[in-house]
Amino acid sequence: MAEQVALVIGVILGGLLLLLLLIGVSYYLWKRLCATFTYEELSGTAAASSAQGDALCPPDARTQASRPPGVPFVVPPSLQSRDWVPLSSGEWAQVPQDPYPAPKLLPHTTGSNLGDLPSPCVIGDACVAGTINPELYKIPEDKSEADFPEGCLGRLWFSVEYQQEAERLLVGLIKAQQLHTPSENCGLLVKLHLLPDERRFLQSKTKRRTTSPQFNEQFIFQVSSKSVTQRVLRFSVYLVDRQRKHQLLGQVLFPLKKETLAGNCRHIVWRDLEAESLEPPSEFGDLQFCLSYNDRLNRLTVVVLRAKGLRLRENTSFVSVFVKVSLMNHKFVKCKKTSAVLGSTNPVYSETFSFKANPAELDTASLSLTVLQSADGDRSHELGRVVVGPYMYTRGRELEHWNEMLSKPKELVKRWHALCCTTEP
Repeated sequence: MAEQVALVIGVILGGLLLLLLLIGVSYYLWKRLCATFTYEELSGTAAASSAQGDALCPPDARTQASRPPGVPFVVPPSLQSRDWVPLSSGEWAQVPQDPYPAPKLLPHTTGSNLGDLPSPCVIGDACVAGTINPELYKIPEDKSEADFPEGCLGRLWFSVEYQQEAERLLVGLIKAQQLHTPSENCGLLVKLHLLPDERRFLQSKTKRRTTSPQFNEQFIFQVSSKSVTQRVLRFSVYLVDRQRKHQLLGQVLFPLKKETLAGNCRHIVWRDLEAESLEPPSEFGDLQFCLSYNDRLNRLTVVVLRAKGLRLRENTSFVSVFVKVSLMNHKFVKCKKTSAVLGSTNPVYSETFSFKANPAELDTASLSLTVLQSADGDRSHELGRVVVGPYMYTRGRELEHWNEMLSKPKELVKRWHALCCTTEP
């Protein structure tokens, strides 16, 4: 019996010793593991840490830091020579040093001097984030009242608005400037026509003793939404002498396009006055257009402006007239057409077309502008044609127009041309 009690006591003591041994080994391993993840402060870096901390963080930032005090922050030696600049948010940002620093920008330098790319403000050699360049937010200067080309007859400001539901065209006559009058004692007035109606017109009040009258008048034309885009506004500025005789100073022709009338909002427009052609129309009518060639983009531009004195085969409002513009180079033909204008012998288009043409192709290329008429869906009939191009195709005014276009690159050259008769097939 005593031997059994001694055996039980020995087993219990052995179990306790084994448990203590396991606890000791576990504690030793845990201490080694904690020692592995513990950062030790390097010798000689305490002063550097303090100095870098003063340079990187302002005093209030150091007091609010959430970093544990037992883990120092050390800047690597490769970054200790770099510059640090303050941001507006109270933080600090690093500016890397460029081995090839850019030159300093002058205060008046804008983004347009650097290839039309906006640039941030530059302070010293550092580009500070979060700053605003005021040059990017400047409103473009209005030069409509300052830049008058040489030989300008005057400039007219007006507004256009179309009310879709009421089918009313509201025209506001605002002002005119730099009108050429014999004296300031003469009167000035404006007549408004809605072409092709030549008989009806609206007239402004007469302004005296000024070459830059202020009108500020409103006019209303009743016109349907189907035909409004086929109409043209004509402003005729007249000089009124003491005998109340009217002398035309110039006119403005403004086609009513869908882009202009879209949105049911008021559009303010200005145009330079044009002199009315005093020459009688030719036998088959005349066509006015502009030519321009951009040698950098290899682009030939044609602006079809207007025609006058056309001989329509049917004098009805259902007759439509359009212009076909063709670029021909040997066998290559590319055609574009203007919109059709109903029932007018003096249609106005003001439409622009562009063609790709290399400089070497201009010696063998030509432009053909053909005026055509169509009625009630019938086939088109040619009313006249103008061909402009080099010497191998044209002579006279057509050749002069082509050569003037080549001698004045990137500039619109405008001329009238008489239409030639075309033979029917």
